[in-house]
Amino acid sequence: MKILVTGGAGFIGSHVCDALLARGDIVICVDNFNDYYDPKTKEENIKHNFSNSNFRLFRIDILNQERLKEIFQQERPDKVIHLAARAGVRPSIKDPHLYYDVNVKGTLNLLELAKEFKIKNFIFASSSSVYGNREKGPFSETDCVDFPISPYAATKKAGEELCYTYHHLYGLNVFCLRFFTVYGPRGRPDMAPLKFTKLVDKGQEIEVYGDGTSRRDYTYVSDIVKGVLAALDRGFGYEIFNLGGSNPMEVNYLISLIEKELGKEAKKRYIDKQQGDVEITFADMEKSEKFLSYKPEVKIEEGVGELVEWYR
Repeated sequence: MKILVTGGAGFIGSHVCDALLARGDIVICVDNFNDYYDPKTKEENIKHNFSNSNFRLFRIDILNQERLKEIFQQERPDKVIHLAARAGVRPSIKDPHLYYDVNVKGTLNLLELAKEFKIKNFIFASSSSVYGNREKGPFSETDCVDFPISPYAATKKAGEELCYTYHHLYGLNVFCLRFFTVYGPRGRPDMAPLKFTKLVDKGQEIEVYGDGTSRRDYTYVSDIVKGVLAALDRGFGYEIFNLGGSNPMEVNYLISLIEKELGKEAKKRYIDKQQGDVEITFADMEKSEKFLSYKPEVKIEEGVGELVEWYR
């Protein structure tokens, strides 16, 4: 198959590209290498694929509809995995217009082209952020998600709604995958697992929001990739699936695992909770297990070990 992957040079995207190439697919990687973090990091993520004849890289923005259309005309992809987005809850509060443009208008551009070029399956990367702030879980795909507490979460919910509309109007097969706190090698430098690893290793202070008891459903990147490919290989209308570890851990426990792997003690400073942050994320995996045969395999202790080993 010929698969177009937006955001393919990013953390999750680069791992997805690797997995697709490993099984023999042709990958059309689309990424604009923006400055959310050092673009050189993305170059490192995918440079090992430059010599692979099944890998094509296009350095464009998904807001550039005309250029996107040229790529669809040239490459004629069979399926689309749409991972490109402006990520991060707190930055979205500072610049909501940018998040709206990229995450909503960019998604609309892709859906329009999917319709025009009769794409077989369209995978949309959503987020656990759409569930808003809840005191307990697990969070099910049938739960009400009418109360997002950050512009980022609102844009992801809007993306899901657009995906349904294009399924309803044009029969597009669309799966929306709600990712839960993904971590692992090549991780985003702004996210706690890699950010804390670097700071603890360098003996620098880490800022912990609240008292460190907020819990996250940390999900190792290889488990996410398996879920993405499972969704890509199926196609039955419009569906939403959680992809998580289904085992929330306190931030304090994450820090303790990093300390153990590095053999160093963290210098922690507890500060006020931030706008947009939630108390817990917790994926209900019943639907994903039933329809995608998805089962997270990597426990947090093993995953942090792999992350630290890669960091070293």
